[in-house]
Amino acid sequence: MGIEIERKFLVAGDGWRAAAHEMRPMAQGYLNDLSMVEGGQQKASVRVRIEGDAAFLNLKSRQPGTTRQEFEYPVPVVDAQALLQLCVGGRIEKRRHYVEHAGHLWEVDEFLGDNAGLVVAEIELDSADEAFALPDWAGRQVTDVLRYYNLALASRPYSQWSEDERLATDIP
Repeated sequence: MGIEIERKFLVAGDGWRAAAHEMRPMAQGYLNDLSMVEGGQQKASVRVRIEGDAAFLNLKSRQPGTTRQEFEYPVPVVDAQALLQLCVGGRIEKRRHYVEHAGHLWEVDEFLGDNAGLVVAEIELDSADEAFALPDWAGRQVTDVLRYYNLALASRPYSQWSEDERLATDIP
């Protein structure tokens, strides 16, 4: 069983761009929706993703916080394309940029389409209490804010958010 330990931050400025060493285009969708997970009918999201020339089926437990169970399996791209047609909600399209900072790999997601304008950085850790250096372009932490999860963005994209939500004024 895989365990994902992740922290998520809003991105402040473009300082990360010069340090990005790789970029992959991604298209993904979900075979279940946010209401099924929030309502307790399902305890995991089921995602299909095409990432460059590869494709994956991913199941992730949906408890809030930094640690979740995660299972990921490669699938043929043609199968992933067919599965994307079966997805509910909107399709998530983004460019994932990989940035090394102080011994950790950061993934900076630059969203496109209905989520254009949203840029989020994630760091995966080996333990929930692992120390890491926060880059100067990392803004507010939004790890526990559901609307920033890709499953939520598929149901209610960034283009539908209020100004307060976009400015993150409701985040402690």
